[in-house]
Amino acid sequence: MKVPYTWLKDYVDINIDAKELADRLTLSGSKVEEVITSGDEIVNVVTGKILKIDRHPDAEKLVICQVEVGQEVPVQIVTGANNMSEDDIVPVALHGAVLTNGLKIKKGKLRGIVSNGMMCSEEELGIAGDEPVHGLMILPDSTPIGKDIKEVLGLNKSVIDFEITSNRPDCLSVVGMARETAATLGTTYRMPNISYEVKCSSSIHNELKVDIKDTLCRRYMARGIKNVKVEPSPLWMQERLIDAGIRPINNIVDITNFVMLELGQPMHAFDKRELKTGTIVVERAKNEEKFTTLDELERTLDEDVLCIKDGETIVALAGIMGGLDSGIKDDTIEIVFECANFDGTNIRVNSKKLGLRTESSSRFEKDIDPNLAELALNRACTLIEQLGAGDVMEGTIDVYNDVKKEKQLIVNSDWVNRFLGTSLTKEQMKDYLDKLELNTEIQNNELVITVPTFRIDIDIKEDIAEEIARIYGYDNIPTTIASSSTDREPKNRKQKLDDEVIETMISSGLNQSISYAFVSPKVFDMINAPQDSILRKTIKIKNPLGEDYSLMRTTTIPSIMESLARNYSRNNNYASLFEIGKVYIPNVDESKLPEEKNILTIGLYGEVDYLDLKGVVENLFDALGINKCTYKRQNENATYHPGKTAEVFVGKDRVAILGEIHPDVMDNYGIEALCYVAEIDLDVVYSNANIIKYYKPLPKFPAVTRDIALLVDDEILVQEINETIRKAGGNIVESVNLFDVYKGKQIPEGKKSIAYAIAYRDEKKTLTDNEVNKVHEKILRSLEYKLGAQLR
Repeated sequence: MKVPYTWLKDYVDINIDAKELADRLTLSGSKVEEVITSGDEIVNVVTGKILKIDRHPDAEKLVICQVEVGQEVPVQIVTGANNMSEDDIVPVALHGAVLTNGLKIKKGKLRGIVSNGMMCSEEELGIAGDEPVHGLMILPDSTPIGKDIKEVLGLNKSVIDFEITSNRPDCLSVVGMARETAATLGTTYRMPNISYEVKCSSSIHNELKVDIKDTLCRRYMARGIKNVKVEPSPLWMQERLIDAGIRPINNIVDITNFVMLELGQPMHAFDKRELKTGTIVVERAKNEEKFTTLDELERTLDEDVLCIKDGETIVALAGIMGGLDSGIKDDTIEIVFECANFDGTNIRVNSKKLGLRTESSSRFEKDIDPNLAELALNRACTLIEQLGAGDVMEGTIDVYNDVKKEKQLIVNSDWVNRFLGTSLTKEQMKDYLDKLELNTEIQNNELVITVPTFRIDIDIKEDIAEEIARIYGYDNIPTTIASSSTDREPKNRKQKLDDEVIETMISSGLNQSISYAFVSPKVFDMINAPQDSILRKTIKIKNPLGEDYSLMRTTTIPSIMESLARNYSRNNNYASLFEIGKVYIPNVDESKLPEEKNILTIGLYGEVDYLDLKGVVENLFDALGINKCTYKRQNENATYHPGKTAEVFVGKDRVAILGEIHPDVMDNYGIEALCYVAEIDLDVVYSNANIIKYYKPLPKFPAVTRDIALLVDDEILVQEINETIRKAGGNIVESVNLFDVYKGKQIPEGKKSIAYAIAYRDEKKTLTDNEVNKVHEKILRSLEYKLGAQLR
């Protein structure tokens, strides 16, 4: 909001300049965007009186002027202007002056004659209008000599631009900022004159009725003006409006705008002739109803838009803009002033919907005080009388059903000092609050505060402490060290397991990724999910940001694939990512909340293969104390490559699926490198986890290692061989390590050679060769009998 400095001074005495005032107001909590001072760029331009004009001896179109500028010796200036005479007073740019266009003036010679400056026109001072300028600017004869031209012409006006937050609609006015200014400077402010005389014996009650049919209108006031004279408003009012950024139109419209800026209450003036039924009805529009606003645009309304109607005809959009036909015209002789209050949320929604945000709507949408309406209406009538623009009728229509009343807060003064870290007295606190019209009484150590209805931002004791702090001065509050404690609530089991998972993933060389739980319906096609897949049974968002975020995900694979694709598109040679997130499975009973599953997703591409992914998963299971898990080949999941995918089970519980992504899915995401993904159900993993670590001493007795090379069928899984070796070997088999898999010319078709290193150890004694040989032979017989393995 732009507040002209001179307008502000009409209501509060200010003895500092605009920039210092802006700094003071910033410290007291009013955010200043900028201070705009007109004429700032003009430097060293003063008023001067032309004492003598002589012809230039060597130039027919130039003259030599002797100009008095308040110095002992007149200044000589050579000019080509011809509209001035001796004794005229003109603006003079002296040596070193700067003009609005950035032109710097220096003394020099024109055709051999010294010129010590330049006399200026309106254009050179930046105050020319639309009409072309011919010649110098001639000032009135009463203009003092040697004065700064900015002071003489009023070019040193300043406008302070404030950013008003949504919780302070009381500051969306000059009077509101005057109140803040007075409290900041420790002085008082003056309210504008609201006294007027009723000169028309006719009563508005005999000519107009108001019917409010919707609670979105909280108050509606109206007052009639007869014998209206529509003409330009006085210069002082036009200047105030222009400085605040509003274009003057005529005296009636200017009064409504002036009151809105002055007091913060929007108003509207209706031409009485357009209210043909004599009844104003406040109700919602009909769907697809058309209405042409003052900006001459036809708008299509719906039933959410609150309207002001003359019977059935719309004459204004409540709180936003009036209608084209109901506006003030040159021949208007009778008007109705409307001063109302509307629901802020409705105004904001409809203003945005219609693409019509006005000075009026920007105030109503912040929920201004309904009690402000009467003050604004009285001020408008006062200005009507002051400007001689008409005669105020008797009576006021005022429909105000739910009257807003002041509230009280009781705050302990000792608590305020503890909260702020100050040592203010009760009397000081009362003084600061009273300056803000938060009328306060002291009862023992309690501050009993009556909060006016225009302060919608004050509800709790912390709000009162803030008001005291900002008027006392944030810069006066001593610095204190915040107290802290290292005591924290112990982590629960899930939190500890989450930490273990993250630490394991990072130590395995992965980076954490985070994605939205909202997905597009298209992702299921991207991962080749069949049309009857259970993954497509999703929860739809009622108010999505867009189609791409309209569903709650049932799988995290699309999320990790998007992250891999984003890295691939950025020409990253490899990516190793993991994400801990949730999937949302709809409940059979739709009235109940969905099932939320915690999922760990791993995604890799680059110089990696399936075994790298399996190694990361095994690192995780090892860190979580899961020692017994089995892998089963998975060929039916359309997202993964058949034959290169496995499901992982702990007991009978399926905990994960991992493998190479199907080539079609990689094509869908635009990735040419092989991708490996694992999706792990953390809820099942956590239920089987055992993170309690037990100490195991180093073995006292040596181990015996035997290598075996087996020839087995190609479809035999390594997992089956491992299990067979361990079962046959019993307790003395310490480890089984695969170290070679070979297929070649020496190996028959459909076969493979697998080599293992088996370590034997007895924790109670040293094993003999005979003991080891017996167990070793038993292992070979079991492999031959169960798997058809042959020793190479």
